[in-house]
Amino acid sequence: MIFFENTRRAVLIAVGLMLFGCIMPFLMVIHLVESTFLLNFLSYTASLVGMMIGMTAIAMRGVARKDKDSAEEDFYKK
Repeated sequence: MIFFENTRRAVLIAVGLMLFGCIMPFLMVIHLVESTFLLNFLSYTASLVGMMIGMTAIAMRGVARKDKDSAEEDFYKK
């Protein structure tokens, strides 16, 4: 996937979505933003999608490091 070639960018997007998903309900609770069904659904979805993107990006980073480490081991075994 082209989105996960740069895992740092994916993690930053995930953090942004999760922050939006946490800040919006807080603003609704203290009545700075009116609580509507659309905003509630949007903040929940942003938080959920941010969590999924973040977990996927971290997993892809681990796979890339594992592949890189195994390639280096093969090079030195020759």
